[in-house]
Formats: sequence, C-alpha cells, structure tokens
Amino acid sequence: MMIVRKIAGLTIPVAAMGAAPALAQAGDAAKGKIVFARCALCHDVKPGPKKMGPNLAGLFGRTSGTVAGFTYSPAMQKAQVRWDAKTLDAFLNKPNSVVPGNRMAFAGLPQAADRANLIAYLKAEAK
Repeated sequence: MMIVRKIAGLTIPVAAMGAAPALAQAGDAAKGKIVFARCALCHDVKPGPKKMGPNLAGLFGRTSGTVAGFTYSPAMQKAQVRWDAKTLDAFLNKPNSVVPGNRMAFAGLPQAADRANLIAYLKAEAK
C-alpha cells in the first residue's frame, strides 16, 4: 500500500511504513562522465577552455549567465538561477521549461538516473 504526502508543496508517494523516499537519487560520477560525453562538445568542466557553451568549472553555487567572457542569451542572463543539484536536475530534464528562450540546443535528459549521474560527475569535476 502506498501513502501520498505533501512535502514542500510536492506530492510525493511514501511507503506505508512511513519512510520518506530520497527526493533526489544518488548519482554515480563514473556513469555521469559517460553522460557528460554528450555535453563535452559544448562545455568543459576544467577552468579555462572556451567552447560553444559556457565553462562549467565552479558551476555549483554560481548564478546563471555570469561566466565572464561568455555571451549568454538574454533569457539566461535574466533567469538568475542559482545552480545546485535541484536546479540542475530541473534544467537538465527540460532546459526550456526552466529558462524559456535559452539558446542551448539540447532537449534534455528524460532519465532521472542519467541526470543524477551527470550531477554527481559535475560535483566531482566542475570545481
């Protein structure tokens, strides 16, 4: 039997035993490196290299549209998203839902495991 609870405004299924599920799946950085291969054409996780997309070094805690020397879309500059695991998960799922009008030519990662793995990789590598 499944019970449903509202947590922080979200409807979340909770096991009948009352244990709350993890809101975010723990990721595997090694698997995330494989997922990142899709991103590597446009992004880098090490400081310095400029590619088609902004450098992701120092991503966590940074505000969207703020990497010096990169020309962001007006939508990304205006969004003022503070990047953390939760905002990245939402953005990686459907980028245009989080920042409508952004220029990133990427439809998203529909698989939660892929997003969790990618986020784990970015936490480990994008320092």
